[in-house]
Amino acid sequence: MQLPFQIKIGNLICRRLAVSTGLVCCVLAWPSAAQTVGTAVQAEAVVVTPLSFFKVDDLVFGSIVPSGAAGTVVIAPSGARTKTGGVILASGATPQPARFAGMGSRNQAVNIRLGSNSVTLNRVGGGANMTVNTFIIGSTPTAQLTTAPTTFRIASSTGMFLFPVGATLRVKANQAPGSYTGNFAITLQYQ
Repeated sequence: MQLPFQIKIGNLICRRLAVSTGLVCCVLAWPSAAQTVGTAVQAEAVVVTPLSFFKVDDLVFGSIVPSGAAGTVVIAPSGARTKTGGVILASGATPQPARFAGMGSRNQAVNIRLGSNSVTLNRVGGGANMTVNTFIIGSTPTAQLTTAPTTFRIASSTGMFLFPVGATLRVKANQAPGSYTGNFAITLQYQ
């Protein structure tokens, strides 16, 4: 049996906006009596302006264990993680859909499209890759995103919106263990 590995996809933000995200890890230890301990804590805020669009969270498939049979791992826009074939879902990194936010105006039409219908994740250190495809936006109803523009209308009275995007990871039989990363692009065009 191979060890579980983690898969994470970073998102490129389009509309000429670039945002970086960070991961904060804090290790805690109980202080002994009469000892004072302090730490710095990170605080973040996002300022939304009209006609903006940015990444809130990366798409994370979590930890998996491959087998002798190929399979898939699906992250739904709701955050649910499922699998098919010879893949075992393991604990570890918390799976999540990518999340994006922006601001237009109520009832404004917005075109959204992918930069590519399929993305390659490469193993850190090289030697292996996997494919991600079938990107699903958490709209009502949900819809598959492709390189062809799909039009949505902004429903909120403030014009602010938040939407998740899930996808399908294609895991090969006997996939090499390690961390796999890649990027995908989403373009949003306000009408």
